[in-house]
Amino acid sequence: MSATVDGDKSALVPNRVANGETSRVMIRVRRVLRGPRPEAVPALVGSACTLVGLIDIAAGVFPRFRHSRMHTLAEVLPGALGPFAAALSLSTGVLLLLLAHGIKRHKRRAWRAAVVLLPAGAVAQFVYRHSVLGVVVSLGLLALLLRHRSEFAALPDPRSRWRALANFIVLSAGSLSLGLVIVSAHPGRIIGNPGLTDRLEHVMYGLVGFEGPVDWTGNVPWTVGYSLGALGLLTAVTTIYLAFRPEHPAARLTADDERRLRALLAAHGRRDSLGHFALRRDKGVVFSPSGKAAVCYRVVSGVMLASGDPIGDVEAWPGAIERFMDEAKAHSWTPAVMGCSETGGEVWTRETGLDALELGDEAVVDVADFSLTGRAMRNVRQMVKRIERNGYETRVRRARDLTADELERIRRAAADWRGTDTERGFSMALGRIGDPADGDAVIATAHKADEHAPGGDGNHGGYGDLKAIIHFVPWGYDGMSLELMRRDRSADPGMNELLIVAALQAAPALGVERVSLNFAMFRSALARGEKIGAGPVLRLWRGLLVFLSRWFQIESLYKFNAKFRPRWEPRFVVFRNTRDLPRIGFAAMQAEGFVNLSLPRPFARRRTAPAPRPCAHFPRPAEHHEAHAA
Repeated sequence: MSATVDGDKSALVPNRVANGETSRVMIRVRRVLRGPRPEAVPALVGSACTLVGLIDIAAGVFPRFRHSRMHTLAEVLPGALGPFAAALSLSTGVLLLLLAHGIKRHKRRAWRAAVVLLPAGAVAQFVYRHSVLGVVVSLGLLALLLRHRSEFAALPDPRSRWRALANFIVLSAGSLSLGLVIVSAHPGRIIGNPGLTDRLEHVMYGLVGFEGPVDWTGNVPWTVGYSLGALGLLTAVTTIYLAFRPEHPAARLTADDERRLRALLAAHGRRDSLGHFALRRDKGVVFSPSGKAAVCYRVVSGVMLASGDPIGDVEAWPGAIERFMDEAKAHSWTPAVMGCSETGGEVWTRETGLDALELGDEAVVDVADFSLTGRAMRNVRQMVKRIERNGYETRVRRARDLTADELERIRRAAADWRGTDTERGFSMALGRIGDPADGDAVIATAHKADEHAPGGDGNHGGYGDLKAIIHFVPWGYDGMSLELMRRDRSADPGMNELLIVAALQAAPALGVERVSLNFAMFRSALARGEKIGAGPVLRLWRGLLVFLSRWFQIESLYKFNAKFRPRWEPRFVVFRNTRDLPRIGFAAMQAEGFVNLSLPRPFARRRTAPAPRPCAHFPRPAEHHEAHAA
């Protein structure tokens, strides 16, 4: 009996295997029929548009390519309509490239444009070329877009009329480059040997619809003329569209937002030294549903960039973070946080599933522990004494204790000493000095005691020539955070050290117990890499940071901070995916002012108010730290 049962079981094994294989096949078939996952559709369609766009451009530029089998892949949109084949292929390719990025970012407008273009392309393929493949691919992509239309709900990015000028410049440059390639792609049909100047002139004439100086044989002039005319028309149409479409201005801090933020800082400002920098008026803000917490941000190149920890009650942080992530999702922005604390990083990663990476360390000096005595402070002590013997005096005061004339003089001096037209600073910069709402800020100034210097007759508070300025913003009610350092080029080296020491010594009288100095990027790598026993990878990483310090002053900031024997508080960058880090880094450099992609404004009125001030925390240009090498 048992043998029979065992035999029956063994006989069932092939059937079970066959049934399992059939089930797996059915699962694969259902997956194919179901199509891609909804969240993958934008990336899939966007990548398809990029590929097809590049193929269409190649088909428009190189005549032989239009007759190859590979070009059948590019028949998603109209690419060959009789004698206008090259021109339409070229313009379609450029439009697809412009459209692909918006589709990948779930943009609603890009979806609408694709839904209009795809059926038009299908009709064109069927009528003019009877291409079944082109019709099928076009309608297949259209079906994906319509079925998953809910994935394309992202709102437009903040933009202004200057977007039209940027489009005109970029497309004009691209059209000139493509035009030169088109003209040069028919070497056997050109009469004579025209030079680069003649070919460039021919392209420029062709973009506006006129014939240039280059002569051809055969029917090439029609192809080149239509192609150049299509590029010129595309540039004009897209520029006009961007110029007259409704603006979407970037978020700005309103008076009510600032009032609410100041109330949160008054109650919870001691928690984060970066809290007061949330009051920059070029930032947007989202509040938690209870209003007890907020996250401030700026959108740069599609990255929703927050800085520091959320403002307010820690218990309400998750609500503000959720609103922040909802806003990022609504616009398809890449969420990121620069310079949050360890506590902030833990909350961000726990509530959102994002990842965190240590970015550097913040130097914090406890006033009670600071002293110029001891061997470790010998260099700072000698530098300060030498400067004082040279006739320099310092004064440290709250901003509300300065007169209007003194504040105006400080603003003018800070603007004159900036050394660059580019504003630097975002996450750890306030962007203003002496605002009536910032009366608790601390301003330290250095003056050259010279009776012949301007102001030596008793003006400007009885001090002589102003030579250096350091500005601190409040950090709760018992701390302050360094915002900017400026010095006169003609002043003696060591002005920054002099003023920081003066501020630390005056801190007890101001009720200040903690002072946040500069932010040192990759401080731990620099510190460990120079120690005995450091491994080859760490030494190589430190060597790269030292090399980059020629431009970004990474090492000099670390060494400058270390002079004052601070305690180091780690700061983190929070991000969604590792592949987002280059984009986030580029956006952060734009926000901090190290990469300037803004366009000139030739017709803008010149402002009488001083330009925003750069931050003292992030890596600085050399003029801020010349004293470090002294």
